[in-house]
Amino acid sequence: MDLGLLNKRALVFASSEGLGKAVAAELAAEGANVLLSSRSEDKLARVAKEIGASGFIVSDLSQPQAATRLVEQAAERLGGLDILVTNAGGPPAGMFSEISDDQWEQSFHSLFLSVVQGVRAAIPYMSEGKWGRVAMITSIAGKEPIKNLTISNALRAGIHGLMNTLSKELGPNGITLNAILPTYTDTERLRELGRSNTELSTGIPVGRLGQPEELGKLITFLCSEHAGFLSGQAIGFDGASMQGI
Repeated sequence: MDLGLLNKRALVFASSEGLGKAVAAELAAEGANVLLSSRSEDKLARVAKEIGASGFIVSDLSQPQAATRLVEQAAERLGGLDILVTNAGGPPAGMFSEISDDQWEQSFHSLFLSVVQGVRAAIPYMSEGKWGRVAMITSIAGKEPIKNLTISNALRAGIHGLMNTLSKELGPNGITLNAILPTYTDTERLRELGRSNTELSTGIPVGRLGQPEELGKLITFLCSEHAGFLSGQAIGFDGASMQGI
């Protein structure tokens, strides 16, 4: 199936590894001009060469206005912007009583405000061509809160509300917005935590972890010509682990 992504201009947040890298790789494989971004220049350079990305921009999304600058720089390099995939590393775990104001503030910038600023900066470029795709990588925690993930539970739910609201506002401009909610996925980050795949797979009915490439293919479809009527949705990438419909 031709997804109609040849030469589409795409920016993927936090794409030097893990889920962001997988999404960028699938978009590039479909012929999109993809810019990577993260805090690590060395990782970005290696991944850009590996997947055939158009280039990269070093950016720390926890810094004020970083997402705005990132989108503007990407659009300048690419000559516009058609696709934006928002993503950020998971915030600190902890119960509400354990979380400091500094942790809340830093997580708000990197997890929530980066989405607000990124989408706001992308709207003029997408509206110009009456075509745009925004995919927000969040977490199942934003739909079904998880114990000890207080920050993620709160902020990701807010992103879902923002996504659905914007889908109404931006639909007339030809822009779709959807959130993708992964559960445990077999990434470098998960392996660093030292928990076994068998342990983590116990609560997933399909009996295994998600694979980054699977999520990459899902998001690539959502960014395609064929997904123009699919907008405002929070789509679980969860192996049937969520209890809600």
